Amino acid sequence: MSHTTTALVTSSTLTAARTEPDVQEFLDRLAWALTSGNGRAAAGLWALPAIMISDNGVHTIMDRDELVRTFADARQQYAARGIIDSHGEIQRVEWITDRIAQVDVRWPWFNAHGSEDGAEWSTYTLRRDDHGLLKAHVAITREHRDAWSR
Repeated sequence: MSHTTTALVTSSTLTAARTEPDVQEFLDRLAWALTSGNGRAAAGLWALPAIMISDNGVHTIMDRDELVRTFADARQQYAARGIIDSHGEIQRVEWITDRIAQVDVRWPWFNAHGSEDGAEWSTYTLRRDDHGLLKAHVAITREHRDAWSR
């Protein structure tokens, strides 16, 4: 007989968990997954449906495998532009509720020499799930600025 224990997220637990370091850890995990080419790890940081919005359009993803495929080639896309690393720099965090945060992030792009070669600015809607984990639901890409387009 199997026994499943579900973590109960209480109001006091959520209030204690409304921290910027928690959001930074989420961004660090996302940066690692994308720059290392681990599409499955990147997809694991998202809830479904996932909504990605940019000037190029709106992409709604309802399937976990599609989400993995979306992130699987991120490393190659970065490498094609000479980008080998990035990390999320929190610009603003607004906790809309105890479980939902709106986060503005700057993603500097670093080349093989460690120099910054541009950046991307995005806004994420993160929600703490029933197990206390932050998951992305919406990403809005606001701006790209490449070193070669300045």
